[in-house]
Amino acid sequence: MWTKLSHIIIKQRLLLVAILVAITAFMGYHARFAEMSFEFAKTVPADDPDMIELQKFKSLFGEDGNLVALGILDSSVYETDKFKSLYKLSKELDTLDGVNSVLSLPLIQLLEKDTANNKFILKPIFANGIPDDRATLDSLMSEAFDQKFYAGQLVNENNGATLVLISIKREVLNSAKRLDLTQKIIDNGEAFEKETGIKLHYAGLPFVRSVVAGKVKKEMQIFLFLSVAVTGLILFLFFRTWDAVVFPMTIIAVVVVWVMGSLVLFGYKITILTGLIPPVIVVIGIPNSVYLLNKYHQEFEKHGNKVMAISRVVRKIGLVTLITNFTTAVGFLVLASTDITILREFGIVAGLNIMATFVVSIILIPAVFSWLPSPGGKQLKHLRFKGIDFILSKMDILVHRHRAAIYSVTGILVAISIYGMTKVEAVSYMVDDLPSSSEIKKDLRFFEQHFSGIMPLEIVVDTQKRRGVIDLKNLQKIDEFETFLAEQRDISKPVSVVSFVKASKQAFYNNNPARYSLPTNREKNYILRYMRNQGDSSGLFSSFVDSTLTKMRLSMQVADIGSHKMDSLIKGVVQPKIDTLFGDTDLKLSITGTTPLFIKGNKFLIQNLWFSLCLAFIIIAIIMAVLFVNVRMIIISLVPNVIPLLITAGIMGFAGIHLKPSTALIFSIVFGISVDDSIHFLAKYRQELFAHKFFVPLAVSRSLKETGASMMYTSIILFAGFVIFVWSDFGGTVALGILTSITLLIAMITNLILLPSLLMTFDSGKRSKTLHPLIEQYDDGFYQEDEDEEIDLELIRVAKDEENTSEEIKS
Repeated sequence: MWTKLSHIIIKQRLLLVAILVAITAFMGYHARFAEMSFEFAKTVPADDPDMIELQKFKSLFGEDGNLVALGILDSSVYETDKFKSLYKLSKELDTLDGVNSVLSLPLIQLLEKDTANNKFILKPIFANGIPDDRATLDSLMSEAFDQKFYAGQLVNENNGATLVLISIKREVLNSAKRLDLTQKIIDNGEAFEKETGIKLHYAGLPFVRSVVAGKVKKEMQIFLFLSVAVTGLILFLFFRTWDAVVFPMTIIAVVVVWVMGSLVLFGYKITILTGLIPPVIVVIGIPNSVYLLNKYHQEFEKHGNKVMAISRVVRKIGLVTLITNFTTAVGFLVLASTDITILREFGIVAGLNIMATFVVSIILIPAVFSWLPSPGGKQLKHLRFKGIDFILSKMDILVHRHRAAIYSVTGILVAISIYGMTKVEAVSYMVDDLPSSSEIKKDLRFFEQHFSGIMPLEIVVDTQKRRGVIDLKNLQKIDEFETFLAEQRDISKPVSVVSFVKASKQAFYNNNPARYSLPTNREKNYILRYMRNQGDSSGLFSSFVDSTLTKMRLSMQVADIGSHKMDSLIKGVVQPKIDTLFGDTDLKLSITGTTPLFIKGNKFLIQNLWFSLCLAFIIIAIIMAVLFVNVRMIIISLVPNVIPLLITAGIMGFAGIHLKPSTALIFSIVFGISVDDSIHFLAKYRQELFAHKFFVPLAVSRSLKETGASMMYTSIILFAGFVIFVWSDFGGTVALGILTSITLLIAMITNLILLPSLLMTFDSGKRSKTLHPLIEQYDDGFYQEDEDEEIDLELIRVAKDEENTSEEIKS
């Protein structure tokens, strides 16, 4: 099959290249329409009960994570000129396209009693702007601070810290317009800072998500450039010729275009994960070219026939290149089995395009190099590296003479790693991907210190009775619950109908702050009568109750304390209080919002990633069974690739690196990549067993010498390619880069030292001469001896002229 395929590729190379060009043009056309994702990561399935509950909440009350907050802690803001600047900033922000409303101290409104119509009306305290007279300003400020409804929400009564809260329209939240709006908010904020010298702090999910989306787009471009530069440099240092750099990079460029086109064709958008695919494709795809070019150069050096060398490239290592690409793709494709949208999209696009890399490589490398001049002495110089030979010789001695030491060291490392694994904690944060030194993290700590955080948490109260939300007994129960919530350090003071009713009583008594409380049984009739006449047109209740006054919303903010503590807070503190306080009532309370869904999503992610790892393990074991048809070989091949995963998990435990989606993702991906080395080694080992009368020590030595170099070169490329991610601004991407690089490096060592040691100890070398497993079609592409099988020379005609030598295939 592969012999016939090699002839087809050579004879039809022009047609095949034209097809690739056409596909690339098609993909490139669609790639222009690739868009950034501005939605919050979909980590919980749409049919999950908690997700359904959140969607019901949003349809009833609107978005819960639509606030951008600007924080100030500077007493000078209360000076006349600077307070005017704050008033100006608030007004300018309110006029921005995409902003629903702005709430700040200069725009504060109070309830006034309209006795003629038995209702309350809203009146801006600073209706006529900010007065120049200090005494007048102080009087109005005193009136503003008397509005207890805003205490703890807009102003910290202890130190005077204040907020500007910007509500973003729903249609802007999940669109590219959010980036422009965020930048306009920042521009207005910077103008305020320049004018007043007052530092502003920014927070809120829309703001964080906008910053993250912008960084994802920027980093995708930076890492694509870096991955190309690093791998290109390594290729040049290895091959010392420009064509061995340009054409592998051309292959990668083609596949990157395919990646972006496939994103659009599948209807996916660029996320923090799919944005990593182009640089990952660069890193993973280059080893294909390394193997193909090495085989081509090695073949040409033996007999000087370019077409024969190219044909053998396809015929002898086409199968193993396909298998190694497939095992690598499996590490990604298993993610398609998850219920997590962001993982599924990443796995499908990455896995399919890794296979596409094989297709493009197996066509383009033979085609292009058949048109180029034959390689010269300088281009073949890389086939003899004395330094690599020295290292491999030392490894060979180590394997033959010191296996007990190898097993002892491995056993100790595994034992230590297993202990380290017990220290690994599954913890992630809402803004986990941003470094602690970033301005966003610093600003987040400001809001947590002065306003108990800014992450949304919602509780829906179903009274199961029409107009039940204004039943005084219900309000009293809820008020008791809100008092409990406000006492929690990491939860802000809740806002609900209770707050409005208290504010209404204060307004009824001419805004006496001492009257900010629920009405008594005697007061409720005339105070609630005012509220009943209020009507929804005023907007007082529109975001906090449903139209029938059956359900109400308790809205609060929480600190970003991490998924573990957040889970404990909700399940160990809030929910038990709900059960105790409302257990004997008709009120049904449900906790919802973006924050608890994030917690659940984190658990879903990790569970799905462990399932993906197990699935990858099973699929790759099946591949090994098909390749070798030998149970002992399956076990021996898997052990050196499982141990690096254990060691990496141990490193995570000792280093305090939390298990989260970005770090759990590493294991299935790296397992799929690292097993390629085992396939190359064991395939060559089988060849050497038959060539040397099943004498294991000699077969191991020859295999180590002849495949070790290729394993080291490709591992160096992979290590250098993944380590560039340490320069990311996202903690998850940094962890992905560091841990993937470390794991691949360890896998190289275990496959070069532990794998041959296991063969020496546990393999008898006996093989059936009548059984022909699939791996027998293998050729490693590095440092081969002469072949027994030749291609059909009658298919080749060599024509020479004065200028050059060209080999043609008979039509």
